[in-house]
Amino acid sequence: MKLPKEVTNGILIFIGIALYFLLMEFFGLSKIIYLRAFNAAFVYFGVSRTLQSNFKEGKTGYVSNLLSAATTAIIGVLLSVTGLVSYIYAQGGNAYVENLSDEFLFGGNPTANEYAFGLLFEGIASAVILVFVAMQFFRNKTAAQD
Repeated sequence: MKLPKEVTNGILIFIGIALYFLLMEFFGLSKIIYLRAFNAAFVYFGVSRTLQSNFKEGKTGYVSNLLSAATTAIIGVLLSVTGLVSYIYAQGGNAYVENLSDEFLFGGNPTANEYAFGLLFEGIASAVILVFVAMQFFRNKTAAQD
């Protein structure tokens, strides 16, 4: 059974983000907020792959490509947040959250679930922005080919 391209690319987003954050954790760079923001590149990569595949298949409708790209991004974000929650609980749960970056959405001491919930909203918001950026890029690219 072949998975839909949206799921496959969502999984690729998750793998890229997971490996990136594990490497940052290994090298002690996970508290640098600017490096954490680089995960947007992995989301853009997955969304771009989905759109490229759609255009190769002749699917040029704006709304259908928008939904396909958004599905890819949301799958990647959901898998990434789920993976983070699993990692947090494997590392000690709420006690481990205190080791994560202080420059996040919260003041005070969030629980693991609050941290993940905030990260989910942050991830979805950035994914929506990246989807629209990718859609503009591909729309301009295809308009130039006409």
